[in-house]
Amino acid sequence: MPADEARAKLQAELDKCMRCGMCMSVCPVYATEKNEAAVARGKIGVAEAVLAGDLALDDPEVIDTLFNCLVCKSCMQSCPSGVEFDRIMLSLRAAVVEAKGLPWLKAAIFGALKHPGVLDGTMKVAAALQGLVFRDNPRFRAISPRSPFAILGKDAGFGADRLFPAPAVHPLRDRVPETITVPQARERVALFTGCSLNYFYPDAGMDLLHVLQVNQVETVIPKDQQCCGTPVLVHGDVQSARTLARNNIDAMERSRAKYILTGCGSCGGAWQHEYRELLGDDPVYGEKVAYWAAHTYDISTYLTDILKYRVPTGRVEAVVTYHDSCHLKKSMKVAREPREILRAIPGVIFREMAKPDACCGSGGSYVLTHFETSSDIAERKAADAASTGASTVATGCPACMMQLLDSTHRYGSTQRVRHFISLLADAYRAEGESETTNGSAL
Repeated sequence: MPADEARAKLQAELDKCMRCGMCMSVCPVYATEKNEAAVARGKIGVAEAVLAGDLALDDPEVIDTLFNCLVCKSCMQSCPSGVEFDRIMLSLRAAVVEAKGLPWLKAAIFGALKHPGVLDGTMKVAAALQGLVFRDNPRFRAISPRSPFAILGKDAGFGADRLFPAPAVHPLRDRVPETITVPQARERVALFTGCSLNYFYPDAGMDLLHVLQVNQVETVIPKDQQCCGTPVLVHGDVQSARTLARNNIDAMERSRAKYILTGCGSCGGAWQHEYRELLGDDPVYGEKVAYWAAHTYDISTYLTDILKYRVPTGRVEAVVTYHDSCHLKKSMKVAREPREILRAIPGVIFREMAKPDACCGSGGSYVLTHFETSSDIAERKAADAASTGASTVATGCPACMMQLLDSTHRYGSTQRVRHFISLLADAYRAEGESETTNGSAL
């Protein structure tokens, strides 16, 4: 059970719920499972029963209910009472881990995240050996499981029809110097790459750096940065999340940058919100957390609202729709900015999809632990994207890119999935410059 202070905060949050059921209209899990326990209102009932002693926290059905949630924050957007449902879920999951510990596989993975050398080595070995388990899919620039692995893993979501991004043989942070200088720099920023941009989408990371260089921004990419901690936090491992937060703050403090930029809503949300929850009362890190929370921006917000970026003149011939990642829109409150950038690119025809902020079903590891539900959610998203007739689905979240890559393929679409920043980089490159006005381009 949560400690007394945490229990009181949890109860106060539970008391806000007036059982109106507004969450039912937006919960992606409920839309698939049609089960009261799948929606926020039902989980709040379970939580109240746990606090009252009517249900045991270590009951397997209780644990399954608590973890059958994407923590997408959709319910929080429609709640008239302002229930911070994510805090309820994270508090109870942390109590589960405190009481039972982590399953061995999660403990091993989270342990690697806290040791960057181990994680880096593991990912590079995986990249080098991926051909043994996966086959190339050049049409979609992706990989798919080979037989017999595809047959053995089908029930767990590793069938032959799945598409995954290939782990990069050369991750982003290995491709660039720690500081990318430009003559007459307008500002100095630090890039928090996160895990996905670094290991799975380094080309998108290079596009982001190219955009900054074109706009005369000096960029520091600290080599000793680690995972943002969101994956471990949502699974209840609060202590590991605090360790990662402290290490990342130390790395960014050494950068001497004015701002932290992210290309991932989960990473940006961690800096803006989760780190304050984890370390706000820490005597050493409390003030640092507050400073960086106010100085962390998604790349789109930085370009449009802070830097006032140069609108490109190069053309990109594409019909584009945009998917709002849950954490980018609902945590970082970023929705206008990526659309503003996309609409400003010459040649781009922008078409809004139905329910652009509906969850894609990824939820980080949710797609692995609840594959069938995740797939149903993803199919709805893929249909909305396909109905626009767009050739490209853009988003601002690498985890969503992974899910959309797979779902648009499995459900009959040939759409290309890209980070919106890559389209802006394409437009700059299309201007025909072999060099920027400020030096050699990345």
